[in-house]
Amino acid sequence: MGFAFLSVNAPNSSRHITESRRLAELASPPRRLPGIRRHYASCHLHRPLPEVFAFFADPRNLAAITPPDIGFRILTPEVGMRDGAMLAYRIELHGVVFGWRSRILRWDPPFGFVDEQVSGPYSVWHHIHTFTDEGDRVRMDDEVLYRMPVWPLGEVASPWVKKEVERIFAYRARRIREIFDEL
Repeated sequence: MGFAFLSVNAPNSSRHITESRRLAELASPPRRLPGIRRHYASCHLHRPLPEVFAFFADPRNLAAITPPDIGFRILTPEVGMRDGAMLAYRIELHGVVFGWRSRILRWDPPFGFVDEQVSGPYSVWHHIHTFTDEGDRVRMDDEVLYRMPVWPLGEVASPWVKKEVERIFAYRARRIREIFDEL
């Protein structure tokens, strides 16, 4: 299960691919644990890389790209994004409130960053964000590696969770295109 990179002919693409692979390797994704699930999503925006990355570098923008029914709220006051930065959120799923804390494992502007859940509803949540300058557009890739809580007992909920993760990322892609006026 490796990183999926597209072949592109853009000035920064080879550096991006090198940097993204380095980012992924340094962040030590938990690919070999039993029960690890993977979600991959990709989206294109016709905006400059610095503008797109700046949006994602501000954790306050997470609420704007999260479905309203999840009740997402960031609890961390202003935080400087960097390796080791800690963020706290609150989410609500079907009436159940969860605290979620994540740590930025790797911060590599404007090429990407990696965050992992420190505490929350999953036993593992490892999210790799990469941004590729393709000349006239930016490709954003998300790879999430997650594991159900109380593994292996939590596996019974995995089909429902998989649908929820897909729904959340589909909503996110729509909202990102709306925010960047790409509809």
